[in-house]
Amino acid sequence: MSSELLPIENYVPHRDAMLLLDRLLSADADSAVAEVTVPQGGLFLHDAGMPSWVGMEYMAQTVAAWSGWNALHKGQPVKIGFLLGSRKYEAAQAFFAPGTRLVVSVHCDLMGDNGLGMFDCRIHTEDEKELASARISVFEPEDGKAYIPTSPAASP
Repeated sequence: MSSELLPIENYVPHRDAMLLLDRLLSADADSAVAEVTVPQGGLFLHDAGMPSWVGMEYMAQTVAAWSGWNALHKGQPVKIGFLLGSRKYEAAQAFFAPGTRLVVSVHCDLMGDNGLGMFDCRIHTEDEKELASARISVFEPEDGKAYIPTSPAASP
């Protein structure tokens, strides 16, 4: 696993309130590990904490960080990708408590030349208690921006 890592913004296209991860802890050709401390306030948070379904986005952003890390190590630009879906997202609890440090690990089971991929994903606490797991499918096209419609107001 890599020991020299850049700030998370270098690996994922997410910004501002939509960047949910704090940092990339490790990455290699097949897997990545990231961390997030559940925020005390902000986007998605409820009185009971962060809904566990947000874990799916934590997983997807860790896949994005893995992809960005691999792209940069090949001298390529970071691409936009898309979460297509999941199989068997299971969470041990309904909410993640604010202030909890979560460790998100992803392992690439398959990445096709067409940009379609499948990942085994897990979320644990620092002491390795598993809180959520899923298999997610993603799509990383050559030109992700071509799949995002632009509004007439944003056009010149």
